Amino acid sequence: MSTSITTMIRMRGVKNKIRHLVETLDDTAFRTQFHSQLSPIGWHLGHCLFIENYWLHEVIQNNNKYTKKLKKLYTPELCPIHKRGSKLPKIERLLTDTRQQQDNNDLLLIEMTPPLSQHPLFKDEFIQNYIIQHYARHYEHMQMILHQIGHKKENPDFMPETLLQSRPVSIQAEQMPGGNYEIGGQQPFAYDNEQPEHIIKLDTFSIAMHPVSNAEYLAFMQDGAYDNNNHWSTDAWQWLKEKNIYHPEHWRLNKHNDWYGLNEQGPFTLEYDAPVYGLSYYEASAFAHWANARLPHEFEWESYAKLERIQNSGKVWEWCANTLQPYQNFKSFPGDKTESCFDNKHYVLKGASQYTRPEIRRASFRNYATAEQRHQFAGLRLVFE
Repeated sequence: MSTSITTMIRMRGVKNKIRHLVETLDDTAFRTQFHSQLSPIGWHLGHCLFIENYWLHEVIQNNNKYTKKLKKLYTPELCPIHKRGSKLPKIERLLTDTRQQQDNNDLLLIEMTPPLSQHPLFKDEFIQNYIIQHYARHYEHMQMILHQIGHKKENPDFMPETLLQSRPVSIQAEQMPGGNYEIGGQQPFAYDNEQPEHIIKLDTFSIAMHPVSNAEYLAFMQDGAYDNNNHWSTDAWQWLKEKNIYHPEHWRLNKHNDWYGLNEQGPFTLEYDAPVYGLSYYEASAFAHWANARLPHEFEWESYAKLERIQNSGKVWEWCANTLQPYQNFKSFPGDKTESCFDNKHYVLKGASQYTRPEIRRASFRNYATAEQRHQFAGLRLVFE
């Protein structure tokens, strides 16, 4: 059975989006590492094509023609981040190879006949959806890199259209009754760490109706919270002082001491009510402590979201209080390496950012990052006791 037209349109769409992000750059920006925890943007394009070829050719057809010589570059464990840029081919060559191989793979998926179409990984279009979501995840990583490029356009002469003013933390919240709630997702869309679906029991909690805003976060800063160790864990305080952190990742001060933001285009005006982002787990936890609140457990967040009552979500990822852990009866899918992140060091992020592709926008999706990471588009939502 061939791949459905709907799935092929989704796949072609996300592939085009990925390529377009690279086509706007020159070869230098293509291979430059702009952040210590982010690969060069060109590596993401090559890696996505490598993974597509790995599954469709090496795994399913036992043909490593497109992958054998590239494993040492595009397998993350085999090539440290700081070495990836110099090993990339020229941008024109990679773009040409990518277009040709993606077109060939699309034809393969459309024209499948037995015995190829009977491979178990094609059941319910599992591997097609896996490839689509893999592209979607890297699309957002590439947007993070573009933001880091935008940071080079820092301009102390930039004047915001409106000046950001602080405001007290809103306590507008909705009470969720205690009870049993369904957590998780199902194939062919859900990742292994979202499965199996199961029922959990929650106590009553009150969750904020909106994520923390720029204006609310400014109040935290103006209250001297970055200089008050009472709000920070020991590890967080040590990190804070070593890195000299005192504002969100994407904020800057102009020469008049007014805050403005930096995105992929450069300076922009920070909106009063827009959700703050560019925060580490450390900062999110400190803010929650300062606000006499706490971060939600991911089960609380997901339960609230599945009732479709959560508001103003999907603009920033939202830090949760818990680390990523496997669900009971967890089974690793072929190729997924989630187990390496079950280390009590990776904290769950729920929701989505403005750069998150629709292919991975779902309540059960479990993003994750280590506590110090702040280059992702992450903010927070409070839970009040």
